[in-house]
Amino acid sequence: MKTPEASAPRILIADDQPDVLEALRLLLKAERFHSETVTSPNAVLGALRAKDFDLLLIDLNYTQDTTSGQEGLDLLTRVQQADPTLPVVVMTAWGTVELAVEAMRRGARDFVQKPWENARLLTVLQTQIELSRALREGKRLEAENRILRDGVQPPTLVAGSAAMKPVLELIETVAPSDANVLVTGENGTGKEVAARTLHAKSARASKAMVTVNVGALSEGTFESELFGHIRGAFTDAKTDRVGRFELADGGTLFLDEIANVPVAQQAKLLRVVESGEFERVGSSKTKRVDVRIISATNADLREEVAQGRFRQDLLFRLNTVEIRLPPLRERQEDIHALARHFLAQHARRYRKPVADFSEGALRELSTYEFPGNVRELDHAVERAVLMARGGQVEAADLGLAGGHDAPERALDEMSLDEVESFLIKKTLARFDGNVALAAEALGLSRSALYRRLQRYGL
Repeated sequence: MKTPEASAPRILIADDQPDVLEALRLLLKAERFHSETVTSPNAVLGALRAKDFDLLLIDLNYTQDTTSGQEGLDLLTRVQQADPTLPVVVMTAWGTVELAVEAMRRGARDFVQKPWENARLLTVLQTQIELSRALREGKRLEAENRILRDGVQPPTLVAGSAAMKPVLELIETVAPSDANVLVTGENGTGKEVAARTLHAKSARASKAMVTVNVGALSEGTFESELFGHIRGAFTDAKTDRVGRFELADGGTLFLDEIANVPVAQQAKLLRVVESGEFERVGSSKTKRVDVRIISATNADLREEVAQGRFRQDLLFRLNTVEIRLPPLRERQEDIHALARHFLAQHARRYRKPVADFSEGALRELSTYEFPGNVRELDHAVERAVLMARGGQVEAADLGLAGGHDAPERALDEMSLDEVESFLIKKTLARFDGNVALAAEALGLSRSALYRRLQRYGL
């Protein structure tokens, strides 16, 4: 999704004198500013609800009282309540020190007395616009760093097997483009790692890759999480919130578990995927973003379309290119390399001098089926590092004894967590990994089931 080149600063001018508005409009046009003009405080508030501006230039006096500045001061207060980040410069022909001080106290960034000096006015406007943009960018980066980049490591796609060769070739081919990519594969095959690799090899690598598990979002939070909201949009909306699409502007948005988005929400997602346009919850202002979308699922989306559970037009938009990740059982040559990769990670994390696997442990890894794929291997190695007593991992440390075909333990021999994990795995298997159906059968919401899947490493 592409947006036009960055536009010139947009300034809203408010004054009840047509000649003043025209003079300011011509002055700003000559300096390549875009300006809109209104003649009353109510018109200011209406314009701010409809569009985004970089600066507000307002007179303090209107028709009700042409000398006190009270109408303009009241307008300042209402603008600050609506958008405290919008810079406001005030003007008046009846300026006093006291009025200027009160305007600044109410949030004005600067004060210009009529008749103005063109050079000074232009300097004030340019300075405040640049400062405001820097402050807004700082807030965006602060939100990005807090939400998106905490603990994120560069991707490492460990893949040397024949089954992974076409996957790597496709990633190398597709990554430099802006094409939307659908990554498919069983649970735990490494779809997010593939997505991060695509992002890292793209022209957007210097920007953020934003990850959101859309399948885990409830219908009540879906729009707020993806599109953001404004203060007062609903009971708990104490401040404005930037949505994931805005955070990903210029970069990549990774939509995990895309098949589990309810049909009612798919239409809202389709619009922004098609046009890059959306509105924050509670706002009528249309925003545009330039985002590359990578989505992932373990479901057969074509079958979901046939069953009426997924929109065909949304699938077409998301699936410009499909990358299928094979399960670990189809790439057994990678198991030892992956295991050693995870071993090095977890040994550093837990500060344990565990350097390798014993021959018995390697045989155990080679013969186990790993129904949970790479994710299960990662968790097994993590457990082994914690359990290891010497410089290498033994077979017993892996906790894989008996392999996939081992007889199941009796329920009365399991802890409560083990029973819950066992039941979730059985239910997921019964519904071929469909989280929405499994959650319904278990009597859980999708978000509650996702929390348990993360907790148990499933």
